[in-house]
Amino acid sequence: MKFEGDIEFTVIERNDDRVVSEMPIHSGMLNPFGVIHAGAMLWLADVTATVLVLGPAEARPGMTGFPLGISLNANFVGNQRAGSLRAVSEFVKRGRTVSVVRTSVYGDGDKLLADVTTSHVLSK
Repeated sequence: MKFEGDIEFTVIERNDDRVVSEMPIHSGMLNPFGVIHAGAMLWLADVTATVLVLGPAEARPGMTGFPLGISLNANFVGNQRAGSLRAVSEFVKRGRTVSVVRTSVYGDGDKLLADVTTSHVLSK
């Protein structure tokens, strides 16, 4: 069996306390049942949270201070087949070394699809 897909998203809001991203849904991110694969939602949430912890810095290979994920908890409470997703990341705790971020992933009509909490430690 072969599985294939690609995903991308756009950061539409970025400040010190909040990052919002949008991702269009397309066939390459659907599971065999025809709804968004949980991994696609999780990827959107994790990367949006990482952008928040990065602050004004831009990610680059080998950089110090990149916020590595050290834990992740996800609750999937809905799904959809088409349209777009919006992820909203906000700090639960902003630390000098470890930060905790809560990301809500919404579908069309502001329907909550996933509630994700991630912890990040800054690389050295």
